[in-house]
Amino acid sequence: MKNKKLREGVVYSTNPDFEFNFGQDEEVETLPSQQQNLKIWLDRKGGNKIVSRVDGFVGKDEDLQILRKKLQNLCGSGGTAKEGEILLQGDHRDKILGFLLKEGFKAKKAGG
Repeated sequence: MKNKKLREGVVYSTNPDFEFNFGQDEEVETLPSQQQNLKIWLDRKGGNKIVSRVDGFVGKDEDLQILRKKLQNLCGSGGTAKEGEILLQGDHRDKILGFLLKEGFKAKKAGG
């Protein structure tokens, strides 16, 4: 029985036609860049490696991946993106902030 942990709250159903909706079918439309409210953080991930984190993206995963690719090319570093968050290896907060503001996003540095 796969995805058992994802079925929180459902124990058993006597309905033979019951199909559990995992809620993963719902995809949010991407907000225009002027309505995106992004925050740029500096974090430490496994092994004390520094990463720049862009958080708060609202939209489709394809659009998030496009933004990730643009930021990776800008910073010349590797990275990943999922669930409205982009992680880039290294401290690139100033470059990222300048790029996002130039592209019309509402963005600011966050954290200490």
